[in-house]
Amino acid sequence: MSGGVFVTGTDTDIGKTLLACALIDGLSRAGIATGAFKPIAAGGRRTPAGWRNDDAERLMEYSNVALTYEEINPVALPEAIAPHIAAARTGVELSIPALVHAHETLQQRADFVVTEGAGGWLVPLNDQHSMADLAAALGSPVLLVVGMRLGCLNHALLTVEDIRRRGLPLAGWIANCLDPAMAELEANIATLDRAIRSPRLGLVPWLKQTEHAARVAGAAAGLDIEQILSAIDPTTRSLNG
Repeated sequence: MSGGVFVTGTDTDIGKTLLACALIDGLSRAGIATGAFKPIAAGGRRTPAGWRNDDAERLMEYSNVALTYEEINPVALPEAIAPHIAAARTGVELSIPALVHAHETLQQRADFVVTEGAGGWLVPLNDQHSMADLAAALGSPVLLVVGMRLGCLNHALLTVEDIRRRGLPLAGWIANCLDPAMAELEANIATLDRAIRSPRLGLVPWLKQTEHAARVAGAAAGLDIEQILSAIDPTTRSLNG
């Protein structure tokens, strides 16, 4: 098989990396050669090999295709601020064609590519383009991570509206429970089930573990990998044969 998905979220710090790692882990366990792609990462530390971002390194850890850090994260920006500001402050041009080329190169190495955006859906890349424009250029179906907390309905529905307005395929969404005390959690999820009109492909409970591997395992337990693959590509054969 070959394919991919673009993981976006309703905000920053919403669980995109956690869910991307869980998805890569599930696909890897199913025997699918899966590569990770974090085209732009803002916030990192200087190493002898260059700037390194924690989220990109976590994605690299779960990928079962041997890729260099630069293949997974071609643009690593030092400051944890909006990508277009971080890029401008370091003199880096965020070029959609260059990132599309990097993605195409990676697709030649893996059967499936999980791409994780930076920030929310419409975070700017420069004065003309946003992360949504990059997603459109890459052409992968979109998987929306909704952080379940107060305000999520507005953020989720605005994001879905723009995805659909652009004519992009929304494979589905994942409810990631961020607030263990969220009032009317089930009612909010039911509202989104009715309003989004794309399948809910996972329900991740609030994960109190602080160790990343334990959190990924907990998130993976809330995903149905076969359902996700079917939503991304209805022609996909069952993983069971």
